[in-house]
Amino acid sequence: MDIALVRVDNRLIHGQILEAWVPFTKSSTIIVVDDHVASDFFRETVIKMAVPREVEVIISNVEDFANHFTFRRGEGKKAMVLFSVIANALRAFQGGFAFDRLNIGNVYCEDCLKQCSPSVMLGEEDVKTIRILMDKGVNIDVRCVPREKPINIRELLTTIGA
Repeated sequence: MDIALVRVDNRLIHGQILEAWVPFTKSSTIIVVDDHVASDFFRETVIKMAVPREVEVIISNVEDFANHFTFRRGEGKKAMVLFSVIANALRAFQGGFAFDRLNIGNVYCEDCLKQCSPSVMLGEEDVKTIRILMDKGVNIDVRCVPREKPINIRELLTTIGA
């Protein structure tokens, strides 16, 4: 499989994913990487029912995903990888899932440290996790849909002093 997009979106699969990101990335597979969804048959079923038949949905917990999925640029069908929280993207990265770009689309945090966009509110742990990923060479942008101008998270964090 070829990675078309790695995204953090607390809503996982919804209209922005199906109507904007799938066509933009030409993904034929969506991989939802979330420990809670992977262990909840009802949530897994609902997510799969929401997706058109021509798009394959794979649901995995973080550890199995990092250990068992192999990706090569330009080879095989295109896959979009969705995490519900930034911490899970880091866990997968540390577990062996290599990626160099991360899109943050929707993140909600009760103890918001910084609102980056109308749909991205980061807490202190989110900021720490983002810094770790950036230090490892991951380029991170914030945008809900492909047509939006991406917000460079590195510049934003520098500006706010976080």
